[in-house]
Amino acid sequence: MSTASSTSPPVLVLVGPTASGKTELLLRLFGPGRPAGLPEAVVVSADSMQAYRGMDIGTAKPEAATLALLPHRLIDIREISEQYTAGDFVRLADEACADIVASGKLPVVSGGTGFYLRNFLCGLPAAPASEPALRAAVAADLAALGAEALRAELAARDPESAGRIHRNDLYRLTRALEVLRASGRPLAELAAPVLPRERWRFLLLGLERGRDELYGRIESRVDAMFAAGLAEEVGRLRAAGFGPEDPGMQAIGYREFFEPGPGEGQAGLRGRIALDTRRYAKRQLTFFRALPGIRWIPPEPEALEAELRAFLGAL
Repeated sequence: MSTASSTSPPVLVLVGPTASGKTELLLRLFGPGRPAGLPEAVVVSADSMQAYRGMDIGTAKPEAATLALLPHRLIDIREISEQYTAGDFVRLADEACADIVASGKLPVVSGGTGFYLRNFLCGLPAAPASEPALRAAVAADLAALGAEALRAELAARDPESAGRIHRNDLYRLTRALEVLRASGRPLAELAAPVLPRERWRFLLLGLERGRDELYGRIESRVDAMFAAGLAEEVGRLRAAGFGPEDPGMQAIGYREFFEPGPGEGQAGLRGRIALDTRRYAKRQLTFFRALPGIRWIPPEPEALEAELRAFLGAL
Protein backbone atom coordinates (compact mmCIF):
# COMPACT_ATOMS: atom_id res chain seq x y z
CA MET A 1 0.00 0.00 0.00
CA SER A 2 2.94 2.32 0.52
CA THR A 3 4.10 5.23 -1.58
CA ALA A 4 7.34 5.28 0.41
CA SER A 5 10.66 4.79 -1.34
CA SER A 6 12.31 1.41 -1.44
CA THR A 7 14.74 2.63 1.21
CA SER A 8 11.97 3.16 3.77
CA PRO A 9 12.08 0.48 6.50
CA PRO A 10 9.47 -2.27 6.08
CA VAL A 11 6.65 -2.61 8.60
CA LEU A 12 4.10 -5.41 8.61
CA VAL A 13 0.67 -4.20 9.78
CA LEU A 14 -1.73 -7.01 10.65
CA VAL A 15 -5.31 -6.02 11.49
CA GLY A 16 -8.45 -7.94 12.28
CA PRO A 17 -11.46 -7.83 14.54
CA THR A 18 -11.30 -8.95 18.13
CA ALA A 19 -10.88 -12.73 18.53
CA SER A 20 -9.83 -13.20 14.90
CA GLY A 21 -6.55 -14.83 15.96
CA LYS A 22 -3.89 -12.19 15.27
CA THR A 23 -1.59 -13.05 18.18
CA GLU A 24 -1.98 -16.77 17.60
CA LEU A 25 -1.07 -16.39 13.93
CA LEU A 26 1.98 -14.22 14.62
CA LEU A 27 3.24 -16.65 17.24
CA ARG A 28 2.90 -19.55 14.82
CA LEU A 29 4.92 -17.73 12.15
CA PHE A 30 7.49 -15.80 14.18
CA GLY A 31 7.78 -17.93 17.30
CA PRO A 32 9.92 -21.06 17.79
CA GLY A 33 10.48 -22.84 14.50
CA ARG A 34 10.29 -19.65 12.43
CA PRO A 35 10.71 -20.55 8.73
CA ALA A 36 14.20 -20.10 7.35
CA GLY A 37 14.81 -16.76 5.73
CA LEU A 38 12.20 -14.82 7.68
CA PRO A 39 13.46 -12.05 9.99
CA GLU A 40 12.91 -12.03 13.71
CA ALA A 41 9.89 -9.94 14.60
CA VAL A 42 8.75 -7.74 17.47
CA VAL A 43 5.08 -6.91 17.79
CA VAL A 44 3.92 -3.35 18.43
CA SER A 45 0.49 -3.61 20.02
CA ALA A 46 -2.21 -1.48 18.39
CA ASP A 47 -4.74 -2.30 21.09
CA SER A 48 -5.84 0.79 23.01
CA MET A 49 -6.80 -1.20 26.12
CA GLN A 50 -3.90 -3.64 26.40
CA ALA A 51 -1.83 -0.55 27.16
CA TYR A 52 -3.37 -0.43 30.67
CA ARG A 53 -1.67 -2.15 33.57
CA GLY A 54 -3.84 -4.54 35.58
CA MET A 55 -6.37 -5.12 32.80
CA ASP A 56 -5.22 -8.54 31.67
CA ILE A 57 -8.14 -10.93 31.35
CA GLY A 58 -10.78 -8.63 29.85
CA THR A 59 -8.39 -7.29 27.19
CA ALA A 60 -7.14 -10.76 26.20
CA LYS A 61 -3.62 -9.53 26.86
CA PRO A 62 -0.93 -11.99 25.71
CA GLU A 63 0.24 -14.20 28.53
CA ALA A 64 3.78 -14.11 29.88
CA ALA A 65 4.67 -17.33 28.04
CA THR A 66 3.62 -15.78 24.72
CA LEU A 67 5.54 -12.57 25.41
CA ALA A 68 8.66 -14.61 26.18
CA LEU A 69 8.45 -16.26 22.75
CA LEU A 70 7.34 -13.20 20.78
CA PRO A 71 8.23 -9.82 22.32
CA HIS A 72 5.54 -7.11 22.35
CA ARG A 73 5.80 -3.36 22.77
CA LEU A 74 3.19 -0.84 24.02
CA ILE A 75 1.61 -3.25 26.51
CA ASP A 76 1.28 -2.22 30.19
CA ILE A 77 2.42 1.36 29.60
CA ARG A 78 -0.46 3.32 31.17
CA GLU A 79 -2.30 3.49 34.47
CA ILE A 80 -6.04 2.88 34.18
CA SER A 81 -6.73 6.48 35.17
CA GLU A 82 -4.58 7.89 32.34
CA GLN A 83 -5.64 8.78 28.82
CA TYR A 84 -4.02 6.92 25.93
CA THR A 85 -4.78 8.83 22.76
CA ALA A 86 -4.25 8.16 19.07
CA GLY A 87 -1.54 10.80 19.10
CA ASP A 88 0.22 8.98 21.94
CA PHE A 89 0.01 5.73 20.01
CA VAL A 90 1.42 7.11 16.75
CA ARG A 91 4.36 8.74 18.55
CA LEU A 92 5.16 5.65 20.62
CA ALA A 93 4.65 3.26 17.71
CA ASP A 94 7.04 5.29 15.56
CA GLU A 95 9.62 5.18 18.34
CA ALA A 96 9.14 1.45 18.85
CA CYS A 97 9.40 0.66 15.13
CA ALA A 98 12.59 2.72 14.86
CA ASP A 99 14.12 0.80 17.80
CA ILE A 100 13.09 -2.54 16.31
CA VAL A 101 14.53 -1.68 12.89
CA ALA A 102 17.78 -0.54 14.53
CA SER A 103 18.03 -3.96 16.21
CA GLY A 104 17.80 -5.69 12.84
CA LYS A 105 14.31 -7.07 13.40
CA LEU A 106 10.96 -6.60 11.67
CA PRO A 107 8.32 -4.37 13.31
CA VAL A 108 4.87 -5.94 13.23
CA VAL A 109 2.13 -3.49 14.20
CA SER A 110 -0.88 -5.58 15.13
CA GLY A 111 -4.18 -4.94 16.85
CA GLY A 112 -7.79 -4.01 16.46
CA THR A 113 -8.07 -0.33 17.40
CA GLY A 114 -8.96 0.98 13.96
CA PHE A 115 -8.62 4.70 14.63
CA TYR A 116 -5.10 4.24 16.02
CA LEU A 117 -4.11 2.05 13.07
CA ARG A 118 -5.43 4.48 10.46
CA ASN A 119 -3.55 7.34 12.06
CA PHE A 120 -0.36 5.29 12.17
CA LEU A 121 -0.74 4.37 8.50
CA CYS A 122 -1.91 7.72 7.14
CA GLY A 123 -1.02 10.36 9.69
CA LEU A 124 -2.93 12.18 12.39
CA PRO A 125 -6.08 14.16 11.55
CA ALA A 126 -5.76 17.88 11.05
CA ALA A 127 -7.91 18.64 14.09
CA PRO A 128 -7.44 22.12 15.55
CA ALA A 129 -5.13 22.47 18.51
CA SER A 130 -6.78 22.66 21.88
CA GLU A 131 -7.54 26.23 22.95
CA PRO A 132 -7.45 26.82 26.73
CA ALA A 133 -10.37 29.29 26.66
CA LEU A 134 -12.56 26.97 24.59
CA ARG A 135 -11.65 23.99 26.73
CA ALA A 136 -12.59 25.97 29.83
CA ALA A 137 -15.92 26.93 28.25
CA VAL A 138 -16.75 23.32 27.45
CA ALA A 139 -15.77 22.29 30.99
CA ALA A 140 -18.01 25.01 32.42
CA ASP A 141 -20.93 23.78 30.30
CA LEU A 142 -20.28 20.24 31.50
CA ALA A 143 -20.39 21.37 35.12
CA ALA A 144 -23.47 23.56 34.67
CA LEU A 145 -25.55 21.51 32.21
CA GLY A 146 -24.33 17.95 32.72
CA ALA A 147 -22.96 15.34 30.37
CA GLU A 148 -26.35 14.51 28.82
CA ALA A 149 -26.78 18.04 27.52
CA LEU A 150 -23.33 17.97 25.94
CA ARG A 151 -24.03 14.56 24.43
CA ALA A 152 -27.24 15.91 22.93
CA GLU A 153 -25.34 18.82 21.36
CA LEU A 154 -22.77 16.47 19.89
CA ALA A 155 -25.43 14.06 18.61
CA ALA A 156 -27.24 16.88 16.81
CA ARG A 157 -24.13 18.19 15.06
CA ASP A 158 -21.78 15.20 14.88
CA PRO A 159 -23.85 12.00 15.22
CA GLU A 160 -20.98 9.76 14.09
CA SER A 161 -18.73 10.84 16.95
CA ALA A 162 -21.64 10.76 19.40
CA GLY A 163 -22.34 7.16 18.46
CA ARG A 164 -18.71 6.12 18.83
CA ILE A 165 -17.90 7.78 22.17
CA HIS A 166 -18.89 5.78 25.25
CA ARG A 167 -21.28 7.49 27.62
CA ASN A 168 -18.68 7.57 30.43
CA ASP A 169 -15.86 8.89 28.26
CA LEU A 170 -16.01 12.57 29.20
CA TYR A 171 -12.53 13.26 27.83
CA ARG A 172 -13.46 12.32 24.25
CA LEU A 173 -16.89 13.89 24.58
CA THR A 174 -15.47 17.26 25.54
CA ARG A 175 -12.66 17.04 22.97
CA ALA A 176 -15.17 16.30 20.18
CA LEU A 177 -17.16 19.36 21.23
CA GLU A 178 -14.01 21.47 21.34
CA VAL A 179 -13.23 20.49 17.76
CA LEU A 180 -16.81 21.07 16.66
CA ARG A 181 -17.04 24.49 18.25
CA ALA A 182 -13.58 25.54 17.06
CA SER A 183 -13.90 24.41 13.44
CA GLY A 184 -17.64 24.07 12.86
CA ARG A 185 -16.88 20.64 11.39
CA PRO A 186 -17.37 17.13 12.84
CA LEU A 187 -14.37 14.94 13.50
CA ALA A 188 -15.18 12.70 10.54
CA GLU A 189 -14.55 15.62 8.18
CA LEU A 190 -11.11 16.08 9.71
CA ALA A 191 -10.05 12.53 8.92
CA ALA A 192 -6.48 11.47 8.32
CA PRO A 193 -5.07 11.79 4.79
CA VAL A 194 -5.82 8.99 2.34
CA LEU A 195 -2.20 8.28 1.34
CA PRO A 196 0.13 6.38 3.68
CA ARG A 197 2.99 8.11 5.42
CA GLU A 198 6.39 7.91 3.77
CA ARG A 199 8.39 7.14 6.90
CA TRP A 200 7.64 3.40 6.58
CA ARG A 201 7.00 0.94 3.79
CA PHE A 202 3.83 -0.87 4.82
CA LEU A 203 2.47 -4.32 4.12
CA LEU A 204 -1.13 -4.04 5.33
CA LEU A 205 -2.94 -7.35 5.79
CA GLY A 206 -6.30 -8.16 7.33
CA LEU A 207 -7.42 -11.50 8.78
CA GLU A 208 -10.57 -12.78 7.13
CA ARG A 209 -12.92 -15.18 8.92
CA GLY A 210 -16.54 -16.00 8.23
CA ARG A 211 -19.04 -14.20 10.44
CA ASP A 212 -20.35 -17.34 12.12
CA GLU A 213 -16.83 -18.57 12.85
CA LEU A 214 -15.80 -15.18 14.24
CA TYR A 215 -18.87 -14.91 16.44
CA GLY A 216 -18.26 -18.42 17.73
CA ARG A 217 -14.72 -17.46 18.66
CA ILE A 218 -16.03 -14.39 20.47
CA GLU A 219 -18.46 -16.49 22.50
CA SER A 220 -15.66 -18.91 23.41
CA ARG A 221 -13.35 -16.06 24.37
CA VAL A 222 -15.91 -14.47 26.69
CA ASP A 223 -16.54 -17.86 28.34
CA ALA A 224 -12.79 -18.28 28.81
CA MET A 225 -12.49 -14.82 30.34
CA PHE A 226 -15.07 -15.58 33.00
CA ALA A 227 -13.48 -18.96 33.67
CA ALA A 228 -10.10 -17.23 34.08
CA GLY A 229 -11.50 -14.84 36.68
CA LEU A 230 -12.72 -11.73 34.84
CA ALA A 231 -15.25 -10.89 37.57
CA GLU A 232 -12.55 -11.17 40.21
CA GLU A 233 -10.18 -9.00 38.17
CA VAL A 234 -12.80 -6.27 37.88
CA GLY A 235 -13.51 -6.60 41.60
CA ARG A 236 -9.84 -6.02 42.43
CA LEU A 237 -9.72 -2.96 40.19
CA ARG A 238 -12.86 -1.52 41.78
CA ALA A 239 -11.41 -2.15 45.22
CA ALA A 240 -8.30 -0.25 44.12
CA GLY A 241 -10.50 2.77 43.47
CA PHE A 242 -11.03 2.61 39.72
CA GLY A 243 -14.50 3.47 38.43
CA PRO A 244 -16.46 3.98 35.22
CA GLU A 245 -15.00 7.45 34.69
CA ASP A 246 -11.47 6.06 34.31
CA PRO A 247 -10.38 5.62 30.68
CA GLY A 248 -9.39 1.98 31.10
CA MET A 249 -12.70 1.00 32.65
CA GLN A 250 -14.55 2.09 29.51
CA ALA A 251 -13.33 -1.01 27.67
CA ILE A 252 -15.76 -3.72 26.66
CA GLY A 253 -15.57 -6.44 29.28
CA TYR A 254 -15.17 -3.90 32.08
CA ARG A 255 -17.74 -1.16 31.56
CA GLU A 256 -20.60 -3.69 31.62
CA PHE A 257 -19.84 -4.41 35.29
CA PHE A 258 -20.72 -0.79 36.09
CA GLU A 259 -24.03 -0.93 34.20
CA PRO A 260 -25.81 -4.03 35.54
CA GLY A 261 -29.39 -4.70 34.56
CA PRO A 262 -32.05 -5.16 37.29
CA GLY A 263 -31.50 -8.51 38.95
CA GLU A 264 -28.88 -9.47 36.38
CA GLY A 265 -26.66 -12.39 37.26
CA GLN A 266 -23.38 -13.50 35.76
CA ALA A 267 -25.10 -15.19 32.81
CA GLY A 268 -26.78 -11.94 31.84
CA LEU A 269 -23.57 -9.99 32.27
CA ARG A 270 -21.69 -12.50 30.16
CA GLY A 271 -24.34 -12.22 27.46
CA ARG A 272 -24.09 -8.43 27.33
CA ILE A 273 -20.29 -8.56 27.04
CA ALA A 274 -20.54 -11.07 24.19
CA LEU A 275 -23.15 -8.94 22.42
CA ASP A 276 -21.11 -5.75 22.82
CA THR A 277 -18.05 -7.59 21.52
CA ARG A 278 -19.88 -8.88 18.44
CA ARG A 279 -21.14 -5.37 17.67
CA TYR A 280 -17.63 -4.01 18.10
CA ALA A 281 -16.21 -6.65 15.75
CA LYS A 282 -18.75 -5.63 13.11
CA ARG A 283 -17.69 -1.99 13.41
CA GLN A 284 -14.03 -2.99 13.25
CA LEU A 285 -14.54 -4.85 9.98
CA THR A 286 -16.33 -1.89 8.43
CA PHE A 287 -13.47 0.39 9.46
CA PHE A 288 -10.70 -1.93 8.28
CA ARG A 289 -12.27 -2.46 4.85
CA ALA A 290 -11.89 1.27 4.22
CA LEU A 291 -8.14 1.30 4.89
CA PRO A 292 -6.20 2.08 1.71
CA GLY A 293 -4.36 -0.87 0.17
CA ILE A 294 -5.46 -3.56 2.60
CA ARG A 295 -5.16 -7.18 1.46
CA TRP A 296 -7.25 -9.88 3.12
CA ILE A 297 -5.79 -13.28 3.93
CA PRO A 298 -7.03 -16.43 5.67
CA PRO A 299 -5.75 -16.85 9.25
CA GLU A 300 -3.07 -19.36 8.29
CA PRO A 301 0.71 -18.92 8.72
CA GLU A 302 1.33 -20.11 5.16
CA ALA A 303 -0.77 -17.26 3.74
CA LEU A 304 0.97 -14.67 5.90
CA GLU A 305 4.39 -16.10 5.08
CA ALA A 306 3.73 -15.95 1.33
CA GLU A 307 2.61 -12.31 1.50
CA LEU A 308 5.57 -11.34 3.66
CA ARG A 309 8.17 -13.07 1.48
CA ALA A 310 6.79 -11.40 -1.63
CA PHE A 311 6.81 -8.02 0.12
CA LEU A 312 10.33 -8.32 1.48
CA GLY A 313 11.61 -9.72 -1.79
CA ALA A 314 10.31 -6.69 -3.67
CA LEU A 315 12.17 -4.19 -1.48
